[in-house]
Amino acid sequence: MENQFKNNNSNSSIETSNQFSNKKTNRLDSFVSISELHEEAKRLLPKMAYDYYASGSNDQITLTENENAFNRIKLVPRSLVDVSKVNTKTRIFGRDISTPILIAPWAMQKMASKRGELDTVEASKEFNTIMTLSSLSTTSVEELSNASNGNPGWFQLYVFKDRKISEELVKRAEAIGYSALVLTVDTPFLGKRTADFKNSFKLPNELSLKIFERLMLSNLDGGLNQYFATMIDPSLTWNDLKWLKSITKLPILVKGIMCPKDAELALQYGADGIIVSNHGGRQLDTCPSTIEVLPYISKVVQGKVPLILDGGIRRGTDVLKALAFGANAVCIGRPIIWGLSTGGKDGVLKVLNLLNSELQLAMALTGIINISDINNSIIWDQNKYIKL
Repeated sequence: MENQFKNNNSNSSIETSNQFSNKKTNRLDSFVSISELHEEAKRLLPKMAYDYYASGSNDQITLTENENAFNRIKLVPRSLVDVSKVNTKTRIFGRDISTPILIAPWAMQKMASKRGELDTVEASKEFNTIMTLSSLSTTSVEELSNASNGNPGWFQLYVFKDRKISEELVKRAEAIGYSALVLTVDTPFLGKRTADFKNSFKLPNELSLKIFERLMLSNLDGGLNQYFATMIDPSLTWNDLKWLKSITKLPILVKGIMCPKDAELALQYGADGIIVSNHGGRQLDTCPSTIEVLPYISKVVQGKVPLILDGGIRRGTDVLKALAFGANAVCIGRPIIWGLSTGGKDGVLKVLNLLNSELQLAMALTGIINISDINNSIIWDQNKYIKL
């Protein structure tokens, strides 16, 4: 039977890609927004797992702002433009993909579904987008590569105190088909995640951090904070990016950039891509939302390397706003987890279809038919029109 949630981008007309049909063939058809999938995931997941996925640090101000800041940005509708065919295809690191919506690294996905990261990578492959596998995954780099026929996407990396561990992970990933490394740089220490502390968070007994099994580092018996304190190197500097580049031929994206000065340094030290991210509001609380800092970082990057926004994407209009402010693509994390929790692989495909269909519609209503045509002229700025 043909998959109900296959990518609809083979036909780019809005009419045929619109997900809001009254005809319902299975339970996932009843969900028409990411927020509805979120509510269903909250109902289905055990409290410890849900709190781990959903919560931020401290008072969760940044977590909330990541979403709310998008709502304060207004789009300019345009009229009498031929938008009969809207195309969301784009290209990154030489790979053609169907959408600028990428899948962010998210840890421990087998808490969300039995197959976890395997469901996610199969959905990403079917939709023709890119998944990044987390170092803290419940599926090994080898399992994911096998499931994707040697084309698993990108691999997220922490630099450990023992550099040999990081080097082995890089070599393993490079040898079996991962096409880029995503270096997370915003976690010298783990943010204060109150919900995880109150829940005494630990992985369910039947799960482990598969990537580290051969290194005997796969359990979290002391909790996440103790694990990070033991493993992650807080003395990491920009010179370590040079070291990482010396041991791999893969492009390296630096994830966790929130300051224009850091964007300058990332370029100076050879980053092949920059991901604007505040770790989903899970690190420094009260820092700005990612969409707020994106325009300033875009001015620094000036198209020299791919620029990706991570954090707060819940609607296709959010994707469009990020691209208008200079991003080449966006990453989504929690929406993928809500889809995965609700419907496994088909739930992930549902999320991708929902957001991409909303992006297509928003592009059409702002008079844009190609991703490359998006710019900040579609952002409402009263000062531009006040003298008219």
